[in-house]
Amino acid sequence: MIKKEIAIGFLIGITANLAGMFLYISIIMQREFEMVLSKASEEGVLGSIIALGAILNFLPFFVFIKKKQDYRARGVVMATILSAIIILITKFI
Repeated sequence: MIKKEIAIGFLIGITANLAGMFLYISIIMQREFEMVLSKASEEGVLGSIIALGAILNFLPFFVFIKKKQDYRARGVVMATILSAIIILITKFI
């Protein structure tokens, strides 16, 4: 039961991060998602786009905290930590 709640939070965190990236690219940059990701990878700024997308993780995190769904909030934090690790890897490669 607990692992299921954490997994749900993790999936919601990953989805929120991807949604944040998509919203940033499509609304702010007004470009195609795939094109921006490939160009960002070439230029070494992919980590910055992932970090901007991770900002959207605040929303489900605080909703879960407010509803006292602590294990789902923990899953969102784990997804955010995974994003941070990916950002760290992209900065050094």
